Amino acid sequence: MQSIDHFDLRSFDLNLLVAFDALMQERSVTRAAARLKVGQPAMSHSLSTLRVLLQDELFVRVGTVMQPTPKAAVLAGPVRAALAQMQAALHAAPEFDPATEQRTIRLGFSSEVELLLIPELTAELRRTAPGVRLLSRPTERNEVHRLLDEGALDVGVGCFEAVALRHRSQFLFEQALSCVYNPKRIAMKTPIGLDAYLSLPHALVTLTNSLQGCLEAALDEIGTELNVVSASSDFLSVLATVAASPVITTIPTRMARLYGPRFGLALCPAPLKLRLPAVSMVWPLQLDRDAASVWLRNMVADILHTTERAACRAAAG
Repeated sequence: MQSIDHFDLRSFDLNLLVAFDALMQERSVTRAAARLKVGQPAMSHSLSTLRVLLQDELFVRVGTVMQPTPKAAVLAGPVRAALAQMQAALHAAPEFDPATEQRTIRLGFSSEVELLLIPELTAELRRTAPGVRLLSRPTERNEVHRLLDEGALDVGVGCFEAVALRHRSQFLFEQALSCVYNPKRIAMKTPIGLDAYLSLPHALVTLTNSLQGCLEAALDEIGTELNVVSASSDFLSVLATVAASPVITTIPTRMARLYGPRFGLALCPAPLKLRLPAVSMVWPLQLDRDAASVWLRNMVADILHTTERAACRAAAG
């Protein structure tokens, strides 16, 4: 590819090429000015500037028509081709066809959202975009924006916010909590009262060294603690523990509805009024209108909406 002398081009107003092409097409300063929606004095000034820069008359009046000089005739083809190529580049949209796309999508998740999304998202991709692969990773709130900036993630899904102008976000859903237990291992009247709830042994999800786990901040706000006897970093491990032991767990309602029945567990509303952050989707500004990113984000939102409706129907039935 031929190198470009950017400094040389910088000294030449490229709008003059547009004026030159209009003059070649119209062979009249008046008609060229009308074509570009500028005044005739401005078009005459552009022609004068072109004559100085190119050291040629370029157009000579012959009767009522301005005829191009030999130099203008030589320039006409390349200038028009360059303008056409520039116009095509400015209006071009990257081609995207899910059926033929070959790429790896990198998703960052907080908490349980990965389990809510990845199984159905993978199944949908197998049906509609077999060349697209998923790479998901747990992502903390304090690192998601850095990973998006570095290109290590395409989209983050979880308790994230767009905290800078360089990011965009979309609200997905509010979180609620449910108690989950094995009715064959623990006798519990529902809806459970607060005193009974606080006295029962709990298994919780934790991502830190705290037994109070992911509920710690919310529990601190109301000045209480749970009787935690087991804590794990994995939601499915906690549900398996509840299935095998006379303990209860408190997890997001969407997770409880979707996975509780698979472990033979029952659920009921948690008697605590805890404030939990909403789940959102966040992505870098430069991908805001990217066709592949828009397609992915729409799919994520649709799957979460569909799986929630299915889980609600299953819980009601």
